[in-house]
Amino acid sequence: MRKEEKTQIIEKIAAQISENPNFYLADIAGLNAENTANLRRACFEKGVKMVVVKNTLLKRAMDQFGNEEVKTLYPTLAGSTAIMFTTAPSAPAKIIKELGAKFGKPELKSAYLQECTYVGAENLATLVNIKSREEMIGDIIGLLQSPIRRVVSALENAKKEDVAE
Repeated sequence: MRKEEKTQIIEKIAAQISENPNFYLADIAGLNAENTANLRRACFEKGVKMVVVKNTLLKRAMDQFGNEEVKTLYPTLAGSTAIMFTTAPSAPAKIIKELGAKFGKPELKSAYLQECTYVGAENLATLVNIKSREEMIGDIIGLLQSPIRRVVSALENAKKEDVAE
């Protein structure tokens, strides 16, 4: 690969990281063509962009991102690495868990989500349960509405009882 091609790849990945700073690094070594196609299809269906890239080029792209937290992911850049970009924080974790159970791979190497790093496959259960910003807002709204609903319900019941008497 020529230096110009490498530079273009680095710039492209750096731009994707800047655009969408939520990403997972997965080990896909040993997946056959059929299982790799299943992984790509699952990523496409969940809106996850998956790219297989050389570790040295990915490291240089992560250097351009300029975030010190990302540097904690460097030790995981060994072997065959797929980078999965996402807007839904838990989508790649669910894909990795589902397909990992079926095929033994992919395995989680590390992840960078919502300005936090997660290193190691033991974090997969945590990552599967991470909620998106919209889901958290919905949960908060639900929690705030719950007491109001109870008050309104109690008032309606009291009103019905007064009318019945």
